[in-house]
Amino acid sequence: MGDPVTEYSARLQQQEREIRSLSAEIEILKNPQNLNPSQRLDELREENAKLKYRLNILKRSLQEDKSPDNKSMMNINQRLQQIFSEAIQASCPELDNPPLAVTPNQQAKFGDYQCNSAMAMAQMLKAKGMKVNPREIAEKIVQNLPDNELIQKTEIAGPGFINVHLKRTFVSKLLSNLLVNGVQPPPLESRKKVVVDFSSPNIAKEMHVGHLRSTIIGESICRLFEFLGYDVLRLNHVGDWGTQFGMLIAHLQDKFPDYLAVSPPISDLQAFYKESKKRFDDDEDFKKRAYQCVVRLQSREPDFIKAWNLICDVSRREFQKIYDCLDVTIVERGESFYQEMMTDVVKEIEGRGLVEMDEGRKIVFVPGHSIPLTVVKSDGGYTYDTSDLAALRQRIFDEKADIIIYVVDSGQGTHLQLVYAAGRMFGWYDPQVTRVEHAGFGVVLGEDKKKFKTRSGDTVRLIDLLDEGLKRSVAFGCIKYADLSHNRINDYVFSFDKMLDDRGNTAAYLLYAFTRIRSIARLANIDEATLRKAAETTEVLLDHEKEWKLGKCILRFPEILQKILDDLLLHTLCDYLYELATTFTEFYDSCYCVEKDRQTGEVIKVNMWRMLLCEATAAVMAKGFDILGINPVQKM
Repeated sequence: MGDPVTEYSARLQQQEREIRSLSAEIEILKNPQNLNPSQRLDELREENAKLKYRLNILKRSLQEDKSPDNKSMMNINQRLQQIFSEAIQASCPELDNPPLAVTPNQQAKFGDYQCNSAMAMAQMLKAKGMKVNPREIAEKIVQNLPDNELIQKTEIAGPGFINVHLKRTFVSKLLSNLLVNGVQPPPLESRKKVVVDFSSPNIAKEMHVGHLRSTIIGESICRLFEFLGYDVLRLNHVGDWGTQFGMLIAHLQDKFPDYLAVSPPISDLQAFYKESKKRFDDDEDFKKRAYQCVVRLQSREPDFIKAWNLICDVSRREFQKIYDCLDVTIVERGESFYQEMMTDVVKEIEGRGLVEMDEGRKIVFVPGHSIPLTVVKSDGGYTYDTSDLAALRQRIFDEKADIIIYVVDSGQGTHLQLVYAAGRMFGWYDPQVTRVEHAGFGVVLGEDKKKFKTRSGDTVRLIDLLDEGLKRSVAFGCIKYADLSHNRINDYVFSFDKMLDDRGNTAAYLLYAFTRIRSIARLANIDEATLRKAAETTEVLLDHEKEWKLGKCILRFPEILQKILDDLLLHTLCDYLYELATTFTEFYDSCYCVEKDRQTGEVIKVNMWRMLLCEATAAVMAKGFDILGINPVQKM
């Protein structure tokens, strides 16, 4: 058997082609000028009726294929876009790529969704010399809406807004599907390969608060792509090669001369690094020896490789403590991994005649960029430019990545854009085919709105920050959420006090709300087996306005994930979870799920469809927490 998603898509496309063909045949039959006068009218009418019957059967079949009869959650917004796209094309076939704007309605009295394409379409027609009232275009769109399973009714408001009211029975079916099958991702057209480059500390240096954002954001981006069905490679592009290793190895040889036989007791690598750096800066003989060590390391001499491995292993153990705390999984692939590939990259570029000499350096200019890439230093060594080019090339050609995301601070934006532009210039990738993107982020600020530092002015060590959080009873999940709930592009203020606030958009509030929702069934003495059976047999009623509002909010989850997939802004998910929690509170305050005797406290009545709404809310919240890397049932 082939890929079921591919087969499903092919079947839909075939059906849609046949529908268009049959529709064209019907139109031909309706036009008397196209008829052969010798044909009998009764035969034509009979054939016409048969065609219409087959057309209706096909349309119903197509709708059934798009209905919630599979395990995947439907993206309602996407489905409405498909419906309105068909109507817009039919209404204004003279427009190329007409605008398609379908969004959730902010005010319930105006419906559930809104299509705002008519105004922009009127402007496009005006540019073509055709004056058309936007409201008339909206009316045409409504008239051309195809039969569908989702829309109850439409209303045209103002200058041409089309308000959409959803069918409550269909929304109820979508909720039942979620309850029976769990929170499943929407169908994926093809399983693409995604490489995410994140965290990326330097060997022999401790992770500091600046690494927090890259690590947390990168982990959540990976979790999102994995949930949606992509093949994800999580890469830790650590700095594990270069000049600093010469001074570290030289210092290691002096301080622990028997390091080859006895593992050196380096417990504080940061202090070890500072000692070697001071000697490097102050002692000219030591500096010369350090440079010699670099050459011998790059020549792969066994003793120097062993010294390098010893230093790397100490760093790795310290890094892993952080990753264990934050529940992060990542594959280390440092600069050393690309060492041999750098030589090949330089040869390739030189072979293309793109290299220029500049005071002994080999540089490459990329059109549209004033700063060149330095691929070989004057001393013959390679640079960050060379290793980043080699990494990009390896990810495209060896990993065969369809999507490559670099979760690196915004300060590296210019450098990365230059590397990407070079990759395009070399013909390594087409941006229309391969998505290469920088998910940049701002810095972490202290409560004084200045860069987060210790009282002595040093950069805050990440392990110290996490330890301080535990002392203050701030769970690691709260620290993660505080970061992810801010737009990653902006700087944000780090505050333990705000993390502990159980009001507003914080992990503390959401975890409290989640625990409260989960406890409702337990207080009503309803076990999981009963809820599972109810999910299969009980219709989720949405008659009360708060039931309807909550049901729609739950089902917006796939829309939220699609938006994050497009822009990689995870605060959108945090905002959604907060909205879901507050919408649930409105529902719970207005709609009795469990009715008890006021005197005895005994359960008198359980409104099972409302219990199911509680379960659906909790299920979506749990999946949202999982994508954010937050485990609500353990100490985080």
